[in-house]
Amino acid sequence: MSETDFTGADLAGANLSGATLAGTIFSQANLHQAILSGANLSAADLNEANLSEANLCGANLRGATLNGADLNHADLRGADLSGADLGLVRLFGATLRGVHLNEANLSRAKLSRANFFGANLNKVNLTDADLSEVDLSGALFGEKS
Repeated sequence: MSETDFTGADLAGANLSGATLAGTIFSQANLHQAILSGANLSAADLNEANLSEANLCGANLRGATLNGADLNHADLRGADLSGADLGLVRLFGATLRGVHLNEANLSRAKLSRANFFGANLNKVNLTDADLSEVDLSGALFGEKS
């Protein structure tokens, strides 16, 4: 399914775990409660997609664009979002334990009550992001030694 166009598609609750979806377009798609654990979504277009309550554990989202996406209460444990563009994303109450966000853009993101425990936040752009009640325990902000 790599590089397929699912713009505006209703994929709520879909099980796409382990799927190869690199470069796929999910712009404005409904992926509410979708299971995308272990999926390869590198360089995917998820702009303004609804990923609320989705399972993205261990997913590869390197270089993906998620501008304005809704990831409220999503589970992203162990996902790789290195170099991803998450400007204006909504991550209220999301679980991002152990996530790799190296050089990701989270400018103007709504991160209230998100859990970034042990996340790699090296060179992350957090300009004007809402960090109220965010758990940054054990998060890495510099180069790994």
